[in-house]
Amino acid sequence: MPEYLILILLSACILGVYDIFKKSAVKDNAVLPVLFFSNLAGMIVFFAMAAGQGKFVEYATGFNGIGQFGLIFMKTVIVAASWALSFYAMRELPISIASPIRATAPFWTFIGSLLWFREFPNWMQGTAMIVIFAGYYMFTVISKMDGINFKKHKGFHCIILGTLVGSLAALFDKYLMGVLHIPKTTVQFYFVSELVLIFGGACILRQFFSKQKTPFVWRWSIVMVGVLLVITDYVYFAAVSIPGVQIAILSLIRRSSCIITFLVGYKYFKEGNFKVKLCALILFLIGVTLLAFAK
Repeated sequence: MPEYLILILLSACILGVYDIFKKSAVKDNAVLPVLFFSNLAGMIVFFAMAAGQGKFVEYATGFNGIGQFGLIFMKTVIVAASWALSFYAMRELPISIASPIRATAPFWTFIGSLLWFREFPNWMQGTAMIVIFAGYYMFTVISKMDGINFKKHKGFHCIILGTLVGSLAALFDKYLMGVLHIPKTTVQFYFVSELVLIFGGACILRQFFSKQKTPFVWRWSIVMVGVLLVITDYVYFAAVSIPGVQIAILSLIRRSSCIITFLVGYKYFKEGNFKVKLCALILFLIGVTLLAFAK
């Protein structure tokens, strides 16, 4: 088996487990403290990895000028907004609904690239869009079976908006690392650091200004969220760095992590309507597959 395939399958498996720990961390829990402590754990792990490799200074000085530093901060703000929305949605929605919807982020990134670069989709891309929209429609029907009103449920609105904002972050990543050629490790270095500052500040504001606060309960799954995210990103970047690999295929395989999350959501969290949710998930995966192979 090729090295890149081993790495990307490992990244997908870790990402699936990450989603499970994320659901455990936010279930009936305050979202902002979970985000702060999980990202703090991730930052500590990443800094330890950088120091262990003797590349701490190299990672910290990889940007060129204050302008690039500001752009990395903008990316962090976008991701922070996406994660806040997605974590809240994960708390409020069944994981077997939230995770598959989140896995369609490449589709929305594709839509953003169409708008940005004025490219009209070919027949395969157009078919993929129709299939994915069909999957979204099916999930709106399923949500009613789970007692969720799609039009009024804040969690559903948040997972859609969080996915859209996350897709914007992916486009921003392409600009930072593909156009400006800022090293991935430098982007990740400041990304993990700035997230801690942003969510730490948000927790302080929440403490002083929020009148109705969901109590925060410490769980070790919170630490695992941050640790697993750093590890899966590190493994993913290792796969991407191998010469000749196709990014579209890697992204497709990595998004298969939602299958693990979906099955565990059914077994561990005792979520219902398995068969109809599986049909919607299959539509999503078919749509993303068509996008990956479209020329």
